[in-house]
Amino acid sequence: MSEITANLALPYILPSQAQKHVTHNEALQIIDAVIQLTITSEASAPPEAPEEGSCYLIATDAAGIWAGKQGRLVFRQDGAWLYIAPREGWRAYFAATGKFRILVDGTWSDIAPPPSSLPLLGLNATADLQNRLAISSPASLFNHEGHGHQVKVNKASAGDTASLLFQSNWSGRAEMGLAGDDEFSIKVSGDGAAWETALAIAAGGIVRTPARPVVRASLAAGTSTPASNTRTGFNAIHAQQGGFALGAAVPSGTGNRLIVPASGLYLLFLSVSTLTSSAYGARLEANGSTALATVAGVTTTAAARQTAFGLAQLTAGDWLSIVHTGTAQYEFGAGKTEISAILL
Repeated sequence: MSEITANLALPYILPSQAQKHVTHNEALQIIDAVIQLTITSEASAPPEAPEEGSCYLIATDAAGIWAGKQGRLVFRQDGAWLYIAPREGWRAYFAATGKFRILVDGTWSDIAPPPSSLPLLGLNATADLQNRLAISSPASLFNHEGHGHQVKVNKASAGDTASLLFQSNWSGRAEMGLAGDDEFSIKVSGDGAAWETALAIAAGGIVRTPARPVVRASLAAGTSTPASNTRTGFNAIHAQQGGFALGAAVPSGTGNRLIVPASGLYLLFLSVSTLTSSAYGARLEANGSTALATVAGVTTTAAARQTAFGLAQLTAGDWLSIVHTGTAQYEFGAGKTEISAILL
């Protein structure tokens, strides 16, 4: 059995050894010197008044009592010098330079600080050239450091994209940010391929909702006197977005059904323009049965214009038309007898 340990050369206490405390204390001295190793500086000769517990690296041009001991560590303990031969891979803090160094191939070299830039970083995930930062976790926290906190997404030019993309099973469903221009927008998709802009905000604060169902529709410009209890539909759309479309012909009347594109609460306007009339009524209906807004007129030979509005819950696929009662000569067309509808 060896009398010292393999790595730090600590002396063993041998069987039947006298003064065991001497061997034990020698081992403690070595441990005290090399654990959490701090080297005061590299020196060629002992300082005039060395501090207890200080440690030096003996330089190659060592002189005096350190001559011939270059490369060793020398530790001040109990008024004497303890010489220790460092081993490959030891690390130490060099107080004189404020650097950590490592012994490799007999040379103490600086340990490089953590890099300020990493080409790729994966946290519980695999990063790649497209996703150079990848995180897989239940949540991610970006906290303040005493005041506020900003998350910045920058792009090179207006035509590029700076956005947050939300996916379901790796297929895009929603995106918010600057997507292809400098308007802030929120876009949605049902399949990750076709996208609709739900909200767009220009630099001046102008807010647009280009997919919101809105329509303004009438029969083509002209005059007509619909028979009582007949319908008129629509064949001219003057303003439209969000999917409103013309459907089949209305029953017992003229024009086509106006098809509601999406379920929701709608604000509806019915405008009626007449040239002459007896007592008459005009009623905006859904699905040929549900009254939504009603205008009632009196007998007159003068031109008149009346407007009514309603608020109704409509379902995608519902259809709209106007039911006429009594007798009146109507003016049809934009700004005449028409309806408007907007999803709230």
